[in-house]
Amino acid sequence: MQRDDQTVTRRDVTMPQLGMAQDAGKIVSWLKAPGDAVAKGEALFEVETDKATMEVEAQAAGFLTGVAAAEGDDVPVGAVIARISDSAEDDTPAPAAPVAEVPADALPEGHSVTMPQLGMAQDTGLLVGWLKSPGDAVAAADVLFEVETDKSTMEVEAGRDGYLAATLAQAGEEVPVGGPVAVISNAAPDNPVARSVAAAPAPPAQEAKPEPAAEPARKPAAPQPVLQPTGGRILASPKARRLALEQGLDLARLAEAGHPQPYHVSDLDTLRSLPAVTPAAEAGEASRRLVAEVPEDGVPAFAAWAAAAHGLTDADAILAGLTAASLPDPGPVAVERHGTMTTYALPADRALSGVAETGDDPALILRDLRGSRLTNVEMGGESTPVLTLTPKATGLTLTLECAASRLDARAAIQLLTDVADRVEQPLRHLL
Repeated sequence: MQRDDQTVTRRDVTMPQLGMAQDAGKIVSWLKAPGDAVAKGEALFEVETDKATMEVEAQAAGFLTGVAAAEGDDVPVGAVIARISDSAEDDTPAPAAPVAEVPADALPEGHSVTMPQLGMAQDTGLLVGWLKSPGDAVAAADVLFEVETDKSTMEVEAGRDGYLAATLAQAGEEVPVGGPVAVISNAAPDNPVARSVAAAPAPPAQEAKPEPAAEPARKPAAPQPVLQPTGGRILASPKARRLALEQGLDLARLAEAGHPQPYHVSDLDTLRSLPAVTPAAEAGEASRRLVAEVPEDGVPAFAAWAAAAHGLTDADAILAGLTAASLPDPGPVAVERHGTMTTYALPADRALSGVAETGDDPALILRDLRGSRLTNVEMGGESTPVLTLTPKATGLTLTLECAASRLDARAAIQLLTDVADRVEQPLRHLL
């Protein structure tokens, strides 16, 4: 959201990326006119790419304003094409569309690979790591790099055959959506380039300096220095995250031991070789571990009913709301699955329809392993209580682990009992 001096709230409407190799989209038609009221989830316009024509929905409620692209226009991915404002009279124009062209300062000629848009509200992506080196031959389906947003980590393919002539960002750097990340050339490059986003193009007087092009032809670039990720994030490939979660391994221990990021599957062997520790023992206090079993997992059927009857389509928000309602002191609940975590807050009236994402620290982490092969966990107490769901032949096992100082015995028993009841029969606890 953006707010100006007139306290008008606006949200940018950008050209989405509907395919990993998509650079731009053509606006087929606008389904709303400037000044029209729109609801969240209502179709705004139709966009056409090489492979499909799709309707794009509004990500917020308000009025359509600042339309900057007309029907038939080709618009770069990530470019702002309109705004949703809280006033139909807002006449502030949308910002000019960003230019996604690769800077021409001594870079090889070729096709620009840009930062994909993995979510409608995404502005940037964190480059986790490169899987190809400058100078390497690549096929269209080869994975070039891995990118992380607030909600997911994905592998990005080359999209065409050729050679990786230049990499324009390093692991650990944020790249704007639609911004250049790499160059793929048709011919093998004489001098592959590897640089960071922060490296500014050399001024004209310095372009003749030979140092930037001193690498031998086709020689892979030297390993890029890993930048320290912000916000305590661990840089790891999607497969490494998934396997670590399934095997009960903590990637943060590699960082604590000084091993360089990003982490890949091969680094899990190093992680397994680290001396075993018990989190509770490190903290010098006892931990609690309670286990409950329910004969039936009632959440999937309840989530389907809530979506059909009330339009509540975020199953994780429903699961977090049911869990938060059981806490002795109301607080946010984070749902963790496959290495990603989203935190939700329950409103004061405890209505599931009001559960929303929040940036606050969670009071409890709900680790959902229902889709894994794990049937039992024993990780030890952590700084935040953790409730883990694991599958049984029929039903679920619920395991609550926490430091003794976080929940006393009575509160821990009551919490696990309440959550088990709600998971088994969600609808009964709403009546």
